Amino acid sequence: MKITKVLNNNVVIIENEKQGEMVVMGRGLAFQKKIGQSIDESKIEKTFVLQNTGISEKLDLLLKDTSEKYLTIAYEILEYAKSKLPYKLDEYLYVALTDHISFAISRYNQGIQLKNTLLYEIRKYYKEEFSIGIKALDFIEEETGICLDEDEAASIALHLVNSQITGENMDIAVKVTTMVNNVLNIVKYHFQMDLDDNSINYERFLTHLRYFAIRFIKKEKMEDTVDNFLHEQISQKYEQAYQCTKKIALYLQKEFDWQLPKDEEVYLTVHIHRVTFRQKNS
Repeated sequence: MKITKVLNNNVVIIENEKQGEMVVMGRGLAFQKKIGQSIDESKIEKTFVLQNTGISEKLDLLLKDTSEKYLTIAYEILEYAKSKLPYKLDEYLYVALTDHISFAISRYNQGIQLKNTLLYEIRKYYKEEFSIGIKALDFIEEETGICLDEDEAASIALHLVNSQITGENMDIAVKVTTMVNNVLNIVKYHFQMDLDDNSINYERFLTHLRYFAIRFIKKEKMEDTVDNFLHEQISQKYEQAYQCTKKIALYLQKEFDWQLPKDEEVYLTVHIHRVTFRQKNS
């Protein structure tokens, strides 16, 4: 097994017998190793095959500032999910779930708790995915010692549900695409910048916008659970991003006669800040 890319000391990309990419994990697997060199197969702990070569690039970007222990947790969750779900999971979930877990732990350590407004609906309509999300909390606690709440289980379940989005009918797909594109353009022109569509923050924002659009188009009920104090904190701390969110709210009101809930204002503001602030300072 020869290395084609070193992600860090414990994670490498190799080319398998079918000329496809394989992620290989193990403690010290790539220590002092270079591209083209062989790895010690006795150190391999986990492997998974990538059909989409672009995924390894996303992992490479993500692991530059995220611990591979979150990739290990994501791997355990997805292996468990594969044994429980009847549909195929998108391999981008390795990236999305690793990033989500890292972000959730970071928020927990900062004392920031964001409620998942779809908790009730996810528990009711996506029972299998939600049960996997609950099991995922066990994996996270075993690895980190941190016990996250059911809101995070619901968010993990949503990542699994997202694997089925491509199965929606064309009408919904077109509406989702249109709304997402228009929101992205509002952000682009508000900040007078082209968003880096190869960045992890952009992918995170895009995923949220897709959920956001699908929930609206499916007319799923969205209730406010964010208290006024948190809403005020976020709007003041990320003032520019919040002003952009208000523009998005105005667009949705004019085009769809839809009042943006305070919950969504908070989530959008946080995402917009991350995707623009980090790009400005990168």
